[in-house]
Parts: sequence; C-alpha cells; structure tokens
Amino acid sequence: MRVAILTMLMATALSAQAPTPAPAGNAMNGAKIFVSYGCYQCHGYAGQGGAGARLAPKPIAFAAFTKYVRKPTQQMPPYTAKVVSDQELADIYTFLLTIPPPPDPNSIPLMKP
Repeated sequence: MRVAILTMLMATALSAQAPTPAPAGNAMNGAKIFVSYGCYQCHGYAGQGGAGARLAPKPIAFAAFTKYVRKPTQQMPPYTAKVVSDQELADIYTFLLTIPPPPDPNSIPLMKP
C-alpha cells in the first residue's frame, strides 16, 4: 500500500515538473500576428530584442511564455485571451522557434581583425 502511494506521489511530482509542450502552431500565421500586433516594435522582427526582451532564437518554455504574455511583470502590456487567443500565442511561439540563431561573429569576414 505504501509503495503504491509513494509511486503515485512521485508520478504526480514528476508530471508537475515536466514542461507542457506547446500546442501545434502555424509559423506563417505567427509571423503575421507578430507584426500585426506590433510585437516587433519592442522585440525586433527577428525576436532579437531591443526595448523588449530577446525572444529568439530560443524562446522560453511555452507555459512561461504564455504566463508572461498574459500577466507581464515589466512594462509590456498584458495580452489577455480576449486580445490574443491561445491558438494565436501558439502560432507566435511556433514562429519564434523557426528563427535561426545569428551567425557566429568569427564566421563573418568583416568581423575578423
């Protein structure tokens, strides 16, 4: 009996720690939304950051991304589900995942001494 309870508690604890995968998103739609909602104004067209945080090439986990977009702690306005749907957030997140990392500065001839 104790083993079963311990096993159940461990499984619950592990599932609570496992990040929730992002729902399927459409990167092309996410790119359109990113521009139309003005995300690029603070985060840059390639999610490189500026007035806002860097979002690409590797954004935070989807659950943290959603939580922050819904209830930001800095100057970003909140984007509630009435403004940006969960599917639109998934699309934006999928778009951010498609942005490649910038080239290594050492691979750019003009950057070499």
